[in-house]
Amino acid sequence: MTTDSSALRRRPAQRRSAERVQRMLDACAEILDESGYDGLSTTKIAQRAEVAIGSVYQFFPDKKAIAQQLALRNLDMFGDRVERALAERRYAHWYDAVGTVIEIFVDMHRTVLGFRVLRFGDIADVHLLDVAAENNAVVADRLKTLLVSAFDLPDDGDFARALAVSVEAADAVLKLAFRNQPDGDPALLAEVERLIHGYLADHLGGR
Repeated sequence: MTTDSSALRRRPAQRRSAERVQRMLDACAEILDESGYDGLSTTKIAQRAEVAIGSVYQFFPDKKAIAQQLALRNLDMFGDRVERALAERRYAHWYDAVGTVIEIFVDMHRTVLGFRVLRFGDIADVHLLDVAAENNAVVADRLKTLLVSAFDLPDDGDFARALAVSVEAADAVLKLAFRNQPDGDPALLAEVERLIHGYLADHLGGR
């Protein structure tokens, strides 16, 4: 599985253009936090980023494409943070990294602009990251790649299926944890880790 490498109509050729695109994405994130996806528009993004509306359409066809690029940026940020944590911390077993993965997601939910609304894109399209797969499947595939590399695990169907189930289950409980509390219900956040760690330890503990 491969994600769309970019939602851009064309890649910025110069540093100034690249910086302008990042300002558009930052503006998109700010507006998402303030007004939600329904309140997002290319006009508002242009105004917030202090660019001409023509500059927005030079790189993006519509607001969904901007949200897609932001979701891809979120996924890369999430993957980079998980990869660093796996390299820096020592775990007795690979599934002991579950808590760290959840911790990174929760921290992004609390601190990264726009993430609490967009996350990895479901609010815009369940296939936002990849037209051929649902967003959660893309996230699970990214985690599988990182874990296989970090712990020299066999890359097989059982492992992929277990991670797919784990991501779906964690996503559901995390949504519940953040539904009424901006920083997440601590008891429910603890339940997410207990649920997923227990499932993976029981299902794949022999690896």
